[in-house]
Amino acid sequence: MIIDYHTHHDRCGHATGSIRDVIEKAIEKNIDQLGISDHSPLYTYEEDHFNPGMTMAKSEFPHYFKEMFDLKKEYEGIIDIRLGVESDYFEGWETFYKELYDQYSFDYIIGSVHYFGGYHVFNPERWRSPQAKAEEIFREYFKLVQKAANSRMFDVLGHIDAVKGLGHTPSSNMTKLMEETADVIAKNDIAVELNTSGIRKCGVIFPSPEFIKMLHVRGVPFTFGSDAHTPDELCFGWHEALHELKQVGVTELATFENRKRKMVTINELLVEQKS
Repeated sequence: MIIDYHTHHDRCGHATGSIRDVIEKAIEKNIDQLGISDHSPLYTYEEDHFNPGMTMAKSEFPHYFKEMFDLKKEYEGIIDIRLGVESDYFEGWETFYKELYDQYSFDYIIGSVHYFGGYHVFNPERWRSPQAKAEEIFREYFKLVQKAANSRMFDVLGHIDAVKGLGHTPSSNMTKLMEETADVIAKNDIAVELNTSGIRKCGVIFPSPEFIKMLHVRGVPFTFGSDAHTPDELCFGWHEALHELKQVGVTELATFENRKRKMVTINELLVEQKS
């Protein structure tokens, strides 16, 4: 059995392929359980489509859900499709987003910190200012991840150490901050994805092996997401992710349906995959 809970398509403006293209490629790759999880609109701005290159328009969101829902029914019995969204976390907008998502029958919601300090997390301009201090940037990012966990809006937290994605590291030790973040995530019983786009961006999985250990000893469950932005990237790094988990003693992965979590053993995934 192969799963992938973090995928994107052309609706967000920086991915390629339609939802149908993603599904067809998933079938070709023998993926058993596919989560569709494109970027949520930016409701924090007045414009309907504030940033066309990053997210879908607000007016497009109902069509996004309907297309997923219809395709799930169309492909029933061929591939198991789970309905999701990758939601941005914006402090102060928790109630708005909760009420929005409650209008739809999602299977799961990924919460990710993309925007902070006036920049996108993967925008290299953040680091070009002479005032840019890695310690402060990392601290601000992880504090927002903690607030996202405390909001209890999400079933999964996405790429929780993506701030490292452009290769910058603080000179001081961030272990205490990471441990604090792991404590907050564990307290709120939220799953964390192993996001293999980190391998493509900076050569290391999100979260790092060190962070995976911190989360695991606190009982935090994990799921898998390739963060695919092309159909070909589906399940990228699947075996590497399972290896990282098994290295620290993780024996299960989380799956989701109707906002409820169900754990599947890694050995079961591997056995079914071979059969």
